[in-house]
Amino acid sequence: MDKSYIKYNTSFKVLFVSVVTIAIFFATLALMNKAEAKQTETQCLTEAVYFEARSESFVGQLAVANVILQRVRDSRFPPTVCEVVHDGRYWEGNPVRNRCAFSYWCDGKPEIMKDKQALRTAQDVARMAIDGVIYEEIQGATFYHASYVSPYWIKDLSFITKIGKHLFYYYEGD
Repeated sequence: MDKSYIKYNTSFKVLFVSVVTIAIFFATLALMNKAEAKQTETQCLTEAVYFEARSESFVGQLAVANVILQRVRDSRFPPTVCEVVHDGRYWEGNPVRNRCAFSYWCDGKPEIMKDKQALRTAQDVARMAIDGVIYEEIQGATFYHASYVSPYWIKDLSFITKIGKHLFYYYEGD
């Protein structure tokens, strides 16, 4: 057999393996970036569920998660989970106290999730909600508040139901 053929064939195999390896590397990198983006959205939803509803039942927490995701789908609100839950007034890059869509974000307290069981439940709820699980009774709701407060903005909304300590609403025109 001709030695030049063997040399050419071996070089081609090395080149081919190198190209495939590089392609696999970039494909893996792209998938990791996609997973990180989804994880970030999941983390933001987990954070909101934890701080807004950790004392509620699983269904109550799912309802809160559903409201957040409904806002993401609604053009009147920011287009990502993180932007929705961190929406509010800012001054010099910091949220203005008590001027946020979700009270936990600008209440002046650090967002430290100490209750590990509540955190695991919030993570489960967030994953399920992102995967499409919807509590149908509040489908379409874009607002909720705790039953012990009476926000000014409810006058323009239609009441849906109460779950635990939260009351859920939607825009009348929807």
